[in-house]
Amino acid sequence: MADKLIIFDTTLRDGEQSPGASMTKDEKLRIARQLERLKVDVIEAGFAASSNGDFEAVQAIANAIKDSTICSLSRANDRDISRAAEALKGANSARIHTFIATSALHMEKKLRMTPEQVLEQAKQSVRFARNLVADIEFSPEDGYRSDPDFLCRVLEAVIAEGATTINVPDTVGYAIPELYGNFIKTLRERIPNSDKAIWSVHCHNDLGMAVANSLAGVKIGGARQVECTINGLGERAGNCSLEEVVMAIKTRRDYFDLDLGIDAKHIVAASRMVSQTTGFVVQPNKAVVGANAFAHASGIHQDGVLKARDTYEIMRAEDVGWSANKIVLGKLSGRNAFKQRLQELGVQLDSETEINLAFARFKELADRKSEIFDEDILALVSDESVTSENEQYGFVSLAQHSETGERPQATIVFTVDGREVQGKSDGNGPVDASLKAIESHVKSGAEMVLYSVNAISGSTESQGEVTVRLQNSGRVVNGVGADPDIVVASAKAYLSALNKLQSKADRVAAQG
Repeated sequence: MADKLIIFDTTLRDGEQSPGASMTKDEKLRIARQLERLKVDVIEAGFAASSNGDFEAVQAIANAIKDSTICSLSRANDRDISRAAEALKGANSARIHTFIATSALHMEKKLRMTPEQVLEQAKQSVRFARNLVADIEFSPEDGYRSDPDFLCRVLEAVIAEGATTINVPDTVGYAIPELYGNFIKTLRERIPNSDKAIWSVHCHNDLGMAVANSLAGVKIGGARQVECTINGLGERAGNCSLEEVVMAIKTRRDYFDLDLGIDAKHIVAASRMVSQTTGFVVQPNKAVVGANAFAHASGIHQDGVLKARDTYEIMRAEDVGWSANKIVLGKLSGRNAFKQRLQELGVQLDSETEINLAFARFKELADRKSEIFDEDILALVSDESVTSENEQYGFVSLAQHSETGERPQATIVFTVDGREVQGKSDGNGPVDASLKAIESHVKSGAEMVLYSVNAISGSTESQGEVTVRLQNSGRVVNGVGADPDIVVASAKAYLSALNKLQSKADRVAAQG
């Protein structure tokens, strides 16, 4: 009987460390429900001690999700661990994931602790956590660049204290597959009680090898848990990509001989949801979930696929959920059909008021756009004016005029704390004029560091999805807006980003 590979998803924790990718509690809960549909084994819901917002998000997910283990990260101290345990109280299955750096560089420069102090801190934190929750994961931060002798001492000690999972992170993406796999293997062979814990890999993608390193850790090193994120989301070059690991294991079962609990047909829906929530667009040639992943432009390839799919396709598009990309609703669809489709997409609106507001938006969109796709619905319910009642800024209406040879003009009406205000401006183009019209009233002083437009589906009738990234006083936030009118979508995205800038939640940095 084959071993099972545990899929540990950290989209909501490590993925959120991407610049501007921070999510609201409602957004995190929506993604967690989709991860549960995907049958992810462990969901790392956040870092409960980092902010009140993160604590509330972990708590909400722990209370709502029943089929996956819910995990909270914590540094190796009693306060963080207690906070994590408190947030996880409502979980059917809870895990505390505690970490401390073990590389000489991190111990000296970051922690300013001696190796013996780090060893003692690691032991005490696992001992303390074990009294609160039965399932404890320990990570030696920057483990791959740590001295193997010292690392063996630390890991043997924390297993003796009750750690049930040992994760060896390649925190800075420095590893090479064969070397990383052998590193895990050596640790397991040298540590006498290594068989008392499940071994896990957590790889970053700085050299583009996070998936390869993770799979080497599994095949060569004997790890039986992979830590990963939807779309490979994460800081710097990102994390190991869940969809790539899962489909590698499934497609090459002849080589890996491992079982998975994942329901792969929900992969594409999860990818879309994460992309639309965070504003991080999936590149078209991204493996498994990119728009071109199953497209064949070459005449030879097209001919081969038509005659026999397996000539050029090693997996079926429908197996990962691409078949769901179809027209689902139209202008004649009723409220119950809309509500049912929301449930199928893993979206749960908390009140009848929210459902009614979302349905009104849907009918308005259906009057403007004959074909409504799943992506349109996800974009619609991601709109903060539907899912949040307490946002400072809200879009009302926009008028703009542009013609060749004339400077574009825009007038926008939006709400500030529920009160309507109007801004006017000209600009280099209609988008520039519209955003300057907002800024003429708000005067945020924020610097725009990214503006991107993406078509949600594939026609000129498609909604445009705009991502705006703003930076102010060291904070970086993303705002996302969608509308068939690109200028309106841009204004919505800008207001969304401004709302996030107003959120003053101070976050404590987690491990990389």
